[in-house]
Amino acid sequence: MKSMVILPSWKPDDIYPSRVARSAVSYQHPLGLLYIATCIQAAGHEVRLVDGAFWTNAEILGRVRRFEPRFIGLSANASMWSKAVKTAVDIKAINPSIHVTAAGPYPSAVEEQCLADCPALDSIVIGEGEETVPEMIDKLTNGHNLEGVAGTAFRARDGAIVKNDPRPLIEDLDAIPIPRRELLGDFDKYESPPGSYKRKPIAIVMTSRGCKARCIYCFQMKGEHRIRFRSVDNVVEEVEELINRYGFREIRFLDETFTADRERAMELMRRFRELRLDFSFYVSSRVNTVDFELLREMKKAGCWAILFGAESGVQKNLNTLRKGVTLDQTRAAVAAAKKAGLKVYTPFIIGIPDETYDEALKTVEFAIELNPHYANFHTMAPFPGTELYDNIDKYGTMSANTDDYTFEGGAFEPYSMTRAQIEDVRTIAFRRFYSRPGFIVRRLLGVRSIYDFRTVVKGAASFFWLWVKRDSLSMKPVEQDHKNQPAG
Repeated sequence: MKSMVILPSWKPDDIYPSRVARSAVSYQHPLGLLYIATCIQAAGHEVRLVDGAFWTNAEILGRVRRFEPRFIGLSANASMWSKAVKTAVDIKAINPSIHVTAAGPYPSAVEEQCLADCPALDSIVIGEGEETVPEMIDKLTNGHNLEGVAGTAFRARDGAIVKNDPRPLIEDLDAIPIPRRELLGDFDKYESPPGSYKRKPIAIVMTSRGCKARCIYCFQMKGEHRIRFRSVDNVVEEVEELINRYGFREIRFLDETFTADRERAMELMRRFRELRLDFSFYVSSRVNTVDFELLREMKKAGCWAILFGAESGVQKNLNTLRKGVTLDQTRAAVAAAKKAGLKVYTPFIIGIPDETYDEALKTVEFAIELNPHYANFHTMAPFPGTELYDNIDKYGTMSANTDDYTFEGGAFEPYSMTRAQIEDVRTIAFRRFYSRPGFIVRRLLGVRSIYDFRTVVKGAASFFWLWVKRDSLSMKPVEQDHKNQPAG
């Protein structure tokens, strides 16, 4: 069956404030869709992947008309949900007989509610789709409905919504085919924010799935707080293929905690060094899972940067988030990473439940104290399926518009701070962190190439707007679907 997987059309201004979008936007490989497309192809079906980061909705629909698929899968997180709905409606207008399904974090969180909200959808995928979607297509190819296909909900012929049993998570991640990057088309169109990479083209890789932490703002599939790992051999096979077959020169490992298993991480570093592969890489980790020895080995193997979710400079607020780390652990991890020669990225959250304006300013001071190479100051987003979302009346108010569910959209407002205060602290944070003479000198002395120069120019342009326009980080006004006073 001819199939197509689609990331709906979107623009940088949909996610970032327009005046700073140029220096913040990230066009990364849609890895989830790529896995699904690869599995569809491996099952013997013709498939096309369409990444809406580079196409208007009209152009996507034109591709649908030309390819004439019988099955279309749409990717949707919370902020993309309205776009997925529009795309589904427009596809049905082209050909009502096309089976349209939706997958991703949002359908997995709210489940059959998606079908009630969008009559144009025929089904949804709940949870991981690598096994589910090929089974769906096989059923449809043979003229059957989706009854009995675990991990789905579908609309029966009489209009009733039917939810099948859940599908267990995939335990053997090595059994999933390595993504076929040729399905992406031209690699050069993908771009990361200035300063967030050293070499191009960049590939996206996940060597594990899941996280042991219980942060209230993070969605964990089916509420499971564990990690499933790919084998070292399987990861090395993919890395070799990316470098030697496709010509990638940098890899961004998207694991929630790349260093969760210290010995496995050390073994990966050893294998990378033995193979003498010509690539650099970037990882994300937690501050309580690293030490200087491990970070030094990562540097030797080609790692150049690491991201630690610092989140707050106030221990009380870290505890509220259930982050499971201390400020001293953050200090130690950042210092060890810099000592090992790695660049350090530390995102923070402004507007944590029960956080006060003065505490938020302490987070700004903490960021300056840590002195990472880059820091970001996000807003809180109550993503469906999280502890924050499910208990919103306990924590604050949230937007009724899923378009606001980005790290910049201001979808959440705690009872302890106003939206104006959150916006004010974010502006102060960016101004203070990036206007320090030491930071500016370090950036200028770090210019070694035309890429470095362009990075500085783009960053300077965004910083200019932060000083000239106080509302450069302004969050869109939102409608709230919860009262403005604490329950009870």
